[in-house]
Amino acid sequence: MEKNTLEQKVKEIIAQLRMYVTQDGGDMEFVAIRDRHVYIRLLGNCVGCGLTELTYKEGIESILLEEFPYDIDGVELVM
Repeated sequence: MEKNTLEQKVKEIIAQLRMYVTQDGGDMEFVAIRDRHVYIRLLGNCVGCGLTELTYKEGIESILLEEFPYDIDGVELVM
């Protein structure tokens, strides 16, 4: 998939997932796609939360891997 198209689709999914994160006072933003990894930043109550690993690994990452199995290898957090 072309990088611009992939990036736009990933941003759309992250925007849809934000509503679940913002319900608890957190937030997240897309940062970049590099070397088949999506980089996101968690904000608000997500910073320092004990469920961060669960949120991004089992939530965001699993959904993006399911949607783009041939284009993405994982999700990484940036601070």
